[in-house]
Amino acid sequence: MSANLGPRFHQALAFASLLHQEQRRKGPRPAPYVGHLLGVCAIVLENGGTEDEAIAALLHDAVEDQGGERTAQRIREAFGDEVARIVLACSDAKTVPKPPWRARKEGFHAHLCTQDAAVMLVSAADKLDNARATQRDLARDGEAFWATFNASKADSLWNYRAVVEIYRGCADERVARVVSELGAIVDGFEQRS
Repeated sequence: MSANLGPRFHQALAFASLLHQEQRRKGPRPAPYVGHLLGVCAIVLENGGTEDEAIAALLHDAVEDQGGERTAQRIREAFGDEVARIVLACSDAKTVPKPPWRARKEGFHAHLCTQDAAVMLVSAADKLDNARATQRDLARDGEAFWATFNASKADSLWNYRAVVEIYRGCADERVARVVSELGAIVDGFEQRS
C-alpha cells in the first residue's frame, strides 16, 4: 500500500530543502545535500513507507547536521511526535561538535538494535542511498575515493557491515527488501578490498 502524501509532506520537503541549502555531499563532486534526502525518501516510499516515515526520511539528518535538539523541537512542533521520534532515533549525534566518529558509530549501533521497523526502514534507506553513491564514486574515481570520508576505508566498511547485520535482525519485510540491496553493495565493497 502506498502512502498518501499530503500538505505535511510538501511542508517537510520545503523545510528540509531550506535547512540543508548550504550543505553539500562529501566526495569529489559535492552535489547539493538535498539530493541525498530525496534519495532516502524515495527508497522509503518505494518500499511501502508511510507519510510519517517519508517525512522522517526527508528530515533524518536535520538534528544531526542542522541544529541538534532545537531542530528536533521544531520538527516535533511542525510534523508531530512520531516524525520527531524517528528522526531522533536515526541521529547518531545531537550536539556540536559531534563526538569522535568511532565512538559515535558504536553508540549508534547499540541504539539501533533496540529500534522498531519505522526507524529501521528510514535508517536502512539512508545507508542504502549512501552506499549507492559510494558505489558510483568508486566506479568513477577508484580507491582514492575512500579518502574523502571522515573515517578510514576499513572503518567505513566495518560500519556498513555492522548496520547490515543489525537491519537483518528486523522482521519487517520492507526493511528486508532495503537491506537485501544494501548487503549486496557492501559485499561488493568488501570484495574490492
